[in-house]
Order: sequence, then structure tokens, then C-alpha cells
Amino acid sequence: MNLHISDTFSTALPADKDTSNTRRQVKGAAFAYVTPRVPSNPKLLHFSKEAAALLGLSEEDCKSDEFLKVFSGAEVLTGSKPYAMCYAGHQFGNWAGQLGDGRAINLAEVVFDNKRWAMQLKGSGETPFSRTADGLAVLRSSVREHLCSEAMFHLGVPTTRSLSLIETGDLVLRDVLYNGNPAYEKGAVVCRIAPSFVRFGNFEIFAARQDIPNLRLLADYVIEQFYTEITEKSELKYVELLKAVAENTRKMIVEWQRVGFVHGVMNTDNMSILGLTIDYGPYGWLEGYDPSWTPNTTDRENRRYRFGNQPNIAVWNLFQLANALFPLVEKAEPLQEILEAYRDAYYVDYERMMLAKLGIINKQIDDVKLIEELENVLKLTETDFTIFFRNLSKIDRNTKLDADFWQNHPLNEAFYAPENLVGDVKTAWENFLQNYIYRIAEENETQRQTKMAETNPKYVLRNYMAQLAIDAADAGDYSVMTELHEILKKPYDEQPEAQKWFAKRPEWARVKVGCSMLSCSS
Repeated sequence: MNLHISDTFSTALPADKDTSNTRRQVKGAAFAYVTPRVPSNPKLLHFSKEAAALLGLSEEDCKSDEFLKVFSGAEVLTGSKPYAMCYAGHQFGNWAGQLGDGRAINLAEVVFDNKRWAMQLKGSGETPFSRTADGLAVLRSSVREHLCSEAMFHLGVPTTRSLSLIETGDLVLRDVLYNGNPAYEKGAVVCRIAPSFVRFGNFEIFAARQDIPNLRLLADYVIEQFYTEITEKSELKYVELLKAVAENTRKMIVEWQRVGFVHGVMNTDNMSILGLTIDYGPYGWLEGYDPSWTPNTTDRENRRYRFGNQPNIAVWNLFQLANALFPLVEKAEPLQEILEAYRDAYYVDYERMMLAKLGIINKQIDDVKLIEELENVLKLTETDFTIFFRNLSKIDRNTKLDADFWQNHPLNEAFYAPENLVGDVKTAWENFLQNYIYRIAEENETQRQTKMAETNPKYVLRNYMAQLAIDAADAGDYSVMTELHEILKKPYDEQPEAQKWFAKRPEWARVKVGCSMLSCSS
């Protein structure tokens, strides 16, 4: 296994002078050196061939003893100095102060094929930022992160990647529902990779401590490494940085909304400076269309991170980043202009995305009304988000909304309770569908079908699917996880052999732990 290590973050930014692995406030430093915990009996459960190829690793490399040792934390890679990042954040809208990598350890940066990848173990033990936690992760959450990272990539959503999933052989105590019933679960470690794991919170910690030299050092590092298109030399380059981050964040959020993904914990410490989906905790996909749905039990009361509010939270988080960058600019107006422009740009992107989901290519002025009408009727009865949009393509200009349609058309597969399609509800649906049929009569049918097939996935990682993989893995059966991993590589393909996974959430999954709402426990 030959990895070309070329660290930049840990060489360009200051390390904590204290090298002990003790819980503490780390000041004047961007990270602290730390060694991963050695697991008792590591076992490789799965790896992504595609993610491995990014690092220049073959399938044989991934099956080697060296791979198992390095990516379980049992052995430190020759030439590397693992570390945990220091950052702060706003959690559920409240300032939380120092947070940092409490259960993540950065192994090294690797360069292959002229691209740089940071490798990070999640669940590999305590760090100075672990606070009262143990720094470990359980199999349950690790399966979810491993599957989802790769699924999101193949959906076309900006994301971190997952290289490997390794069981540690150790038991980890967790209270799944935070209800005073802790239990031991199997421990696991995921190796995730990304160009960088720098977050909004990395900037917030320096700004909050008025450590302006290190704040500037970090901003310059991010620009030089990841935003090379910024050529401004004055303090305005930090304005350009915010603009670029806002643009990448907006693109990410639009993609979340397109596929019905809900992150669940959009704290500022979970926001990538590169606009990547990061930190897969209590995430979920919309089953029935519901803008108020959140998968996070911690967010059950206020629903701050609900599906329909994700665009607004992105702006709120960018505002916090702007506040953190302000000491480098000392002018509020240019930063404010970027935040104000974000909303307008988002709605333009959102409308374009929704029209693509509807297969409307040649935009007309009244199309926004059709989108609004659709969003309203989707709320009238429980309608599966993924199935609805995938099967909507099977309506064409010749579709008749007669009795046969309401009994046999594939669109009906999306309704959880077809018996509710009566009276005013049915009338509203018929009005929308008739308006849609009139509208698509003006589109090229072949182009419409192609656009819809490219925009609306057939297969997404529904929570119940992930839970089935978790239950099987917990019993020592990794076939379900492997099957889902393969299917989710081609989410837009028909894959008739995988048809059983193109189905509404089963009734048993409404109340089963892990299938409806989830906690942050891992």
C-alpha cells in the first residue's frame, strides 16, 4: 500500500504545544496532535472501490493487513502525524464555544492523480476535544455514514466520501433515545475522505477568541489551497472567499432539496467550507412529502432543521461565517451584500431545479405557479416524494384522468392512503395534473423524459433500508449493506432486479427506532 503523504493543514497552521491527550481548551492553535486508539480485534466489513481509487489504492490494497491496521487506527501510517482539529460552532442556534474533533482523527493528506485528499477516522478514540464523551462510534451509525456518503456522491450531491467500514471488536455504551436506557453496542470506525474537513466553526473559534493572526492564516490557507480562482490581494479577498463559500453552499442545498435529503444537524460546526455534505448523523430522506419533517429527535420540538427550512438555515450559518470573517475585512456592507444576494440566487436555482424535476425545459412565466400548486397538493395526502417524481414521467400529453387512471396509473404507487383521494383533495390533484398535462404538451417528449430520469432518482437510502442493513450487520450478515451499496451506485437506473427497494416505507418502519426519527447518539 503506497500512499503519497503531503500534509498542508498541519504544516501551514499552528499545532497545540501541549501534546497530551487530555480534555482542555486548545488556544492559539488550529489542531492538536493525537494518536488513534488501538482496537481490540478489527475486522474489515466493507470498502468502497471508487473511494479507494481516488487515493490510488487497489482492491488488493484494501484487503491487506496493512490497510486494516491503518484504517482501524491500530497502526499509524509511516510518515504521518495524526491530529484532531480545533473549531467552535453554533448548535441549534446557540453558541457552543469550543467543540473540535471529539471523535474524529485526521490521519494525513494524500496526493494522487494531482488531487489532494484528507483522510479522517471517525470513532477512533478520545481527543482533547472529546469533552465527556469516549470518542468512539457504534456500528449502527457507522453503517449509516458509510452507505450515505457514497450514495450521495452517486446522486450527484456534493459530499465527503467513505473509504472503509471496520468493526473494532470492542463494545460501546450508548443511550440510543436518550431515555435513561443505555446499552452496549458493537464499535466501528469509518474512514472518510474529502479535499478538506475545514468547517465554518474553524473560523468561528479564532474570531470568538479574537485571535486575528490565526484567523487570517486559516483564511489565507483555504484560499490558497481550495479557492485558487481568488486573485484579489487586499482584504477584499476575504469577501470573495465568503462569496465562493456561499455559492458552493447554495449549490449543495439545492441538491439536498432535489433528492429529498434532510441533514438533521445543520450546526455551523457541521458546515463544510467547501460546500460538501459532512457529518452524517440523524439524516433522512423524505418519505411522505412534508416540509416540516426532521429526522432528529433532538429537534422534534422546534424543528429548526426541518426539510423546508434548510435553505434558511444555510443563510443563517453563512451569516455566522461572515461575522467570523468580519475582523479581516472590517466592512460589513460587502459581506451583507453577499448574504442578501444569496436568497435571490437560491430561489432562481430552486425554480430551475423544480422545473427539471417536472421535465419542463423551456421555461415560461407562469411555471412558478405550477410549482406552487404542486407543493400545495403534495401536502393534502401522504405522498411519497421519491416515487411521485420518478413516476410522474409516466404521465404524458395523452393521459386521461379517468377512473382507470386513479386505479392503475403508476403515479398512484406514491400515495400511502389512496382512499383519501376523494372530494376536495381529489379535485385539487386533478386540477394540478390537468394543468401539468397541458403544460408538458408544449415540451419535447423525449427531452422531458430524459431530463426527468436524470433529475429524479429511483433509489435513495431510505431510513428503513439503512436499518435493515444495520440489523443484518449487527447479526454478522453484511450482504444487505453490500447489496444497497451496489444499488445506490446507479440511483437513476431502472435496475429491475432491485425493484423491491423502489417502494414506500413499510408500515412497521413508522415506529421502529432508526426508521422514523433518530438521535445524535453514535
